[in-house]
Amino acid sequence: MKRSTKIVFGVVAAAVIAGGAAAGVRWSKRDIVTVQTGLALRGDLLAVVTASGEIKPRNYINLGANAQGPITEVLVKEGDHVRKGQVVARIEHIQPRAELDAQRAAVASAVADANASEASLKVQDQAIATAQATLERSKSDAELAKANFERYDQLYKNQLIARQEYEQYRATFNASQAGIGESAARLEQAKQQRAQMVSQLSSLQRRITQAEAGQTRVADILAKFDVIAPIDGVVTNLPVRQGETVVPGIQNSAASTVMTIADMSLITAEVKADETDIVSVQVGQQATVTIDAIPNRVFHGKVIEIGNTAILRSSGLAASQSATSSQEAKDFKVVVALDDPPDEIRPGLSSTAKITTATRKDVVSIPIQALTVRTPSELEKDTTDATAPGKRVSREEWQGVFVVQNGQAEFRRVETGITGASEIEVTKGLEANEQIITGSYKIIRTLRNQARILVDNKPKPPGPVS
Repeated sequence: MKRSTKIVFGVVAAAVIAGGAAAGVRWSKRDIVTVQTGLALRGDLLAVVTASGEIKPRNYINLGANAQGPITEVLVKEGDHVRKGQVVARIEHIQPRAELDAQRAAVASAVADANASEASLKVQDQAIATAQATLERSKSDAELAKANFERYDQLYKNQLIARQEYEQYRATFNASQAGIGESAARLEQAKQQRAQMVSQLSSLQRRITQAEAGQTRVADILAKFDVIAPIDGVVTNLPVRQGETVVPGIQNSAASTVMTIADMSLITAEVKADETDIVSVQVGQQATVTIDAIPNRVFHGKVIEIGNTAILRSSGLAASQSATSSQEAKDFKVVVALDDPPDEIRPGLSSTAKITTATRKDVVSIPIQALTVRTPSELEKDTTDATAPGKRVSREEWQGVFVVQNGQAEFRRVETGITGASEIEVTKGLEANEQIITGSYKIIRTLRNQARILVDNKPKPPGPVS
């Protein structure tokens, strides 16, 4: 055999041996899974609920128009501080002002008539007193005339006096009796006149009451033409101008809203928390708030109100107001009062609140993505490669993580506690500093128990920007 031929055969043989060795290596690594790992760490953990919303004053009022007409005066401008009871705008009120003047004149007239009637009543009381005195005097005179008549009557019967004198005393006695009747009649007439005057005065007093009620009604109508601040605060919205016509009673209409006054002494972040998080939110919990318009600053506060009605995320309406049942996601209103609002804050600014719902000190925690679930039948199949014939398959799901043991992934059941931003507390089943598989998500989802693994924790290069 020629030397060149031997060389060729030698090269071919070496290549075959090398290829076989490489194939053997690849074959031996055919079931090895490349994973990323991390450590179960011990430390403090916070459970935080994140929700977005906007800045709002705790108390604000949209002042609506209570009367229809053009605005004649706007007495404030946006940003002004106003006091409770201050007139901030006026609506044209010529007609109600004229009606009020007319009612005031009617009240004044009725009061004058009543005063005149009271004066006449006092005069009549004096006349009654005079008539009563006259009656008493007539009775006294009649008693005297009667006594004289009776004495002279006896003398006349004894024929001691002349008939003429007797008749004179009898006439005086009869005249006194007639005087009593006349005085009594005058007293009765005076009393009847007084009763009429009392009735007339009562009628005038009722007229005063009616006129005053009319005046109150018209004054109330007139007062509605003045827009009055109901609270101390700041004018945060002023959509109308002098000369524009406003209309009362139309909700959410630009023609019925005159301005918004906000009490800026208590500023809140009104956010919407997801329905899955709301059960852990409680009044009094601490929160941090960031405002998009004020970057690089964090404000502190606490939860002061939690809504009881679910809000549909798509429409913003309460779920109870929806005509049809919906499976869409829902939110709940949460109000966070800011402890240190800045001077430049404005209602309506977008904000994000992070509410601390629980705190754990010195606990074992793992990345959330390391947590997975398996059924007992899946774990048994991974270890035996087959299930026993006729054996009942359990559909119970076990929560756990994959721990690195001797180059293999070993599933271990764990019990968990609170959930932080990216970590979750492990209360049972895992010790601190144990190495666990943390990625990738696809690998953890499909990884088999006791599978051989290759740890690759090198940082991945960034992918192309799409």
